[in-house]
Amino acid sequence: LRLARPDEWARDYRIGYDRFRRLDDVRVVHAALTGVDVDARTVRGLLPDGTQISESFDVLVIATGVSNGFWRTPALQTAEQVEDGLRAAHRQFADAGSIAVVGGGAAAVSAAYNAAARWPDKQVDLYFPGERALIQHHPKVWDTLAARLGRLGVRAHPGHRAVVPVDSATITSGEIQWSTGQPDAQADAVLWTVGRVSPNTDWLPSDWLDDDGFVQVDAFLRVAGREHIYAIGDVAATGPLRNSARGRADGLLVHNIVAGLNNGRLKEFREAPSRWGSVVGPQDDVLEVFAPTGRGFRIPAWSRWQPFLVRRSIYKGIRDA
Repeated sequence: LRLARPDEWARDYRIGYDRFRRLDDVRVVHAALTGVDVDARTVRGLLPDGTQISESFDVLVIATGVSNGFWRTPALQTAEQVEDGLRAAHRQFADAGSIAVVGGGAAAVSAAYNAAARWPDKQVDLYFPGERALIQHHPKVWDTLAARLGRLGVRAHPGHRAVVPVDSATITSGEIQWSTGQPDAQADAVLWTVGRVSPNTDWLPSDWLDDDGFVQVDAFLRVAGREHIYAIGDVAATGPLRNSARGRADGLLVHNIVAGLNNGRLKEFREAPSRWGSVVGPQDDVLEVFAPTGRGFRIPAWSRWQPFLVRRSIYKGIRDA
């Protein structure tokens, strides 16, 4: 949706912190993290103008996420730079006569689906290495979406493992080479959604991290061996899917922070066995959410329900822009 219909995406998802009512009493600092001092209980950062800062803490929650190609970058960006990036990526897809999406995860399937729905005159191809895409979802999810991709004219190519170029963090063009022996493919716009996520943890001590750079946590989302330091979301190594954010562990984390400060009983987080949620986002004002069992639940008239379910229920109130 962000690539195909950036205005719709921005309306529902690009929400400034000043619009969150629950953040009225929260001080927000826009900076790049550079380090942490556990003994002094401070984190260090760099402001956009280059000024170094130090912020003290009693409890530290690490929720710095991951980098993942053109749409998740660790760079410190202004609102204008974010806007320019959105427009540039959209133009690359809009100007292309053919689009290739390389990868088999939710981002790949969503990108191919939304591109084909937005530009039915373009040729869209989806390449993935296995027999099916969405291997971290229930098999029924791919069965459902594969049929819909076919109706949109998307050509699916299983068994294609790409030779990933050095510039795969950007939308490229031209040839795609395969390590699995197929002839080279070609497209005007190539989107690389090959799962090369990189946790934003360069600012953390190495002994807090696993071999892949994710933050090691226990069942209570505490950083291993550290008191009053927690991690949540894509950056937290809760299991192979790292789905503590999607699993709505935010409330559990708050409970554990309070319990930890008051010698109370902590709750354990249990990761779901498979990914769930909406894969392709809202389509024709209907949002379909897939449960861990693979069953889809459709929410019609999504534009009417979205403000209530997301802005009021999850975000606890969002002001109009």
